[in-house]
Amino acid sequence: MTNTQQTDSKTILVIGGTGKTGRRVAERLTAQGLPVRVGSRSGEPPFVWEDSATWEPALEGVGAVYVTYYPDLAFPGADEHIAQFSKLAVSKGARRLVLLSGRGEEGAVIGENKLKDSGADWTVVRSSFFNQNFDESFFLEPVLAGEIALPTGAAVEAFVDADDIADVVVAALTDPKHIGKTYELSGPRLLSFGDVAEELSKATGRDIRYIPISKDEYRAALVQHGLPEDFAELFENVLDGRNAHLVHGVEEAIGRKPKDFAEFAREAAARGVWNV
Repeated sequence: MTNTQQTDSKTILVIGGTGKTGRRVAERLTAQGLPVRVGSRSGEPPFVWEDSATWEPALEGVGAVYVTYYPDLAFPGADEHIAQFSKLAVSKGARRLVLLSGRGEEGAVIGENKLKDSGADWTVVRSSFFNQNFDESFFLEPVLAGEIALPTGAAVEAFVDADDIADVVVAALTDPKHIGKTYELSGPRLLSFGDVAEELSKATGRDIRYIPISKDEYRAALVQHGLPEDFAELFENVLDGRNAHLVHGVEEAIGRKPKDFAEFAREAAARGVWNV
């Protein structure tokens, strides 16, 4: 029996299956007629990273797993969770593990290595800022307010679309040719957050501005909104120039070019997500 046949005959666990990439991965796998289990607090059975007692029931009958870690793979303690979970997954018969990792995050590489050490048939998919952070996540409210305030200065980022990530992940879960590969994903061009604000303004017909602020100001804003303060450190680290170049993992994995931010913005605006 081939690896693909093994995956097809067993359930695929999608951790974070209600999130930006996980939801898309689950939808695509289901559309292919593959059995999917959503791993989330509200799932059946529930999956909670902080409660290892939930892991084994979620892995029952599973042949492959899309592994995402909240809030971020680079956060303290994530690597130990990944090590414990991946060893358990392999012991339960889920050999195919596809890990969502962070581009340019040294802490995330530790988690990657722990997963590889489990003996799994692994694939690592690295990405950084998602386009969908602006319409489904923590940048939505600022866009609606017309002001994106971040401690990023003039740093540039090759924003990647969650649909592209999902397509790469689904390919990795269902085709053994991706085993042992690490794919670094980006969009097709580098954009500053000022450029992003301009693209969003064009797409919405509204005036959306980027406002540079200090890391301390951003940290205070994170606390106010109930988000981890460590996101401030992560912003500073990954926007120091280390990711200020394009990579080509989308083309390498699935043979097509990634979606541009302007196209994403037009599509999201057409759905009315930024209407005020």
